[in-house]
Amino acid sequence: MPGSNLTGAWGEQLAAQYLRKKGYHLIACNYRCRYGEIDLIVENRKFVAFVEVKLRKSDRFAAAMEFVDRKKQDRLRTTAQLWLSLNPVEKQPRFDVIEIYAPQGLETRKPEIHHLEDAFQ
Repeated sequence: MPGSNLTGAWGEQLAAQYLRKKGYHLIACNYRCRYGEIDLIVENRKFVAFVEVKLRKSDRFAAAMEFVDRKKQDRLRTTAQLWLSLNPVEKQPRFDVIEIYAPQGLETRKPEIHHLEDAFQ
């Protein structure tokens, strides 16, 4: 896939569209602080979800979720805690992962999208 920034942004855009269709409202895209980055922050009636988007050509080597290792999860938790301290909410926070498989990269007409809710504790 050409240019990881371009494909990463493309994947995040696909994930945001997918989540909107599922009834989520987008709060933030690419939230950054000194601890890390969260690709998408969304909410529905019950949850505020901190979403990590993983874009891959296939799952032949490993499922995209497997690239969200313990170290990445810890960074996401710390970043989410800071965001929550600055943006108090009544809803339950949750960490989701969206796997997107696009065999032809940006040319993929119908990427396969998997939404893993509450992906890690």
